Amino acid sequence: MEKLKIGIIGAGRMGITHMSILGPNPNIKITAISEPSKLIGSLFEKYFSGLTVYSDYNEMIQKEELDGLLLCTPPNLHKSIGLQAIEKGINLFVEKPFTTSYKDAIELAERAECKRLVGQVGYVNRFNDMFLKAKELLKNGIVGEVIRFKTEMFSSTICKPDDGEGWRGKIESGGGCLFEMGSHAIDLVNYLIGIPDKISGSLLNKVYSKNVEDIVSSSFYYNNGIVGTLFVNWCDPTYRKPSNKIEIFGSEGKMLVSQHELKIFLKSLRSDYKLSKGWNTIYITDIFNNVPFYVRGNEFTSQLFHFVDNIIDRSKTNICTFADGANTQRVIEEIRADAKINMGSN
Repeated sequence: MEKLKIGIIGAGRMGITHMSILGPNPNIKITAISEPSKLIGSLFEKYFSGLTVYSDYNEMIQKEELDGLLLCTPPNLHKSIGLQAIEKGINLFVEKPFTTSYKDAIELAERAECKRLVGQVGYVNRFNDMFLKAKELLKNGIVGEVIRFKTEMFSSTICKPDDGEGWRGKIESGGGCLFEMGSHAIDLVNYLIGIPDKISGSLLNKVYSKNVEDIVSSSFYYNNGIVGTLFVNWCDPTYRKPSNKIEIFGSEGKMLVSQHELKIFLKSLRSDYKLSKGWNTIYITDIFNNVPFYVRGNEFTSQLFHFVDNIIDRSKTNICTFADGANTQRVIEEIRADAKINMGSN
């Protein structure tokens, strides 16, 4: 099989990470990269043979014959670049958050679907082995009927006063805790529990940031009676790395799951899963699936190889589609709208 030609727009932290992960994939060849920084571009030209470097992504999209494109720019650019790529028939992997508005997300999802292209969003939790196991167990009723849940995410991303000059300090560019970290926690809820029917009690608090929120809290309500809470804080110095976890209480037990372990309390034995009555613990080392190349976590490799596999074989099921990204964007907008009512103009 002829190798797929892959391009990357944006050679920041995620662009370089994705490039290192996809490089060893035997089914692809990274043929082009777009990066406005002359210094970074010159380094790619010097050390990577067979790679065409562009300073203008518009030129790259028009000149290159690409099978797939990794979009790693600030989120406010995702729609315009994505539409160009879709018109050229290029399959797209878009970093999270998918877009800066639900309307834009829906448009991209519909256009990609119309063109029958693979569209995937970088919600990496869907590829983490612990959350995949939690999904399987919930589907098979391990804790019975879900009644309540609590999802939390913490990091030390912003731990000193921020002037808001960079794109991460501006809501209109896709910055702030809700877009940057909250989107991961929200998408995990959508994946494990479902999309909430109502959002209420939302609050967005500033601690260090000038223009964006640093802490997000909200309550999710479902027509089937499930209730959940969301709490995200990206200015907590007690966390060295981002930590995402969810606690789910059901009629037959309780589940606590993070990126690294899964704790389950059961009212009765589940011999089909070799889980005893009372507390059970499953660690990532017990169930993880090997990946060909490790950077940051198995899930980062899994999501990109999944993107490539879906381009090669269209019969495969994409577990993080543009439609999924749009659903997460909808919840984000509902939280922000609800917070405006609760907090006035602040």
